[in-house]
Amino acid sequence: MSVSDLILVNHDGDVVYGSQPVNRAAFCIHAAIHHARPDVVAAAHAHSPYGKSWSSLGRLLDPITQDSCAFYEDHTVITEQGGAVVFEVAAGEEIAAKFPKGKAMIHQNHGLITVGETVDAAAFWFITMERNCQAQLMAEAAGKPKLISHEDASYTQKLTGFPAAGWLQFQPLWQDICRTDPDLFD
Repeated sequence: MSVSDLILVNHDGDVVYGSQPVNRAAFCIHAAIHHARPDVVAAAHAHSPYGKSWSSLGRLLDPITQDSCAFYEDHTVITEQGGAVVFEVAAGEEIAAKFPKGKAMIHQNHGLITVGETVDAAAFWFITMERNCQAQLMAEAAGKPKLISHEDASYTQKLTGFPAAGWLQFQPLWQDICRTDPDLFD
């Protein structure tokens, strides 16, 4: 994928810049989130292996590592339209209505969606949430993980889960992408 592959669509899903087709399912969900959440500048979603696997459990991530605490009491599980391809605007609105706050949702039987005040933060939260799904799946396969206390998880969330932290932590990855994949900017 490169910059020339990107499109800009209006709130009706019409392409206003670019020549690629619109992914209708992505539009229905993302547009509804942007409409419902004026604090959201960017939303990130992919059908990632660990996010899909974790979403099938229909559970929040537990505070089992310092990294997972960034999402402590700041993510949700959404069961509406779980596993279904969302082609209707009303279905996207139903999902967005269940995501009034927080930086991440686990869409049951579908995967992860993260949001941010910047593209960088949304991307970092997505990558981190995927890694946390992987870590929890591995930990639970090995046994019963010991949870971080509510007090410590809340404290760590405040220190690591705020918007500027997501932006800042994405910067080394972004710099590496720019250095190693210059064709991205065609």
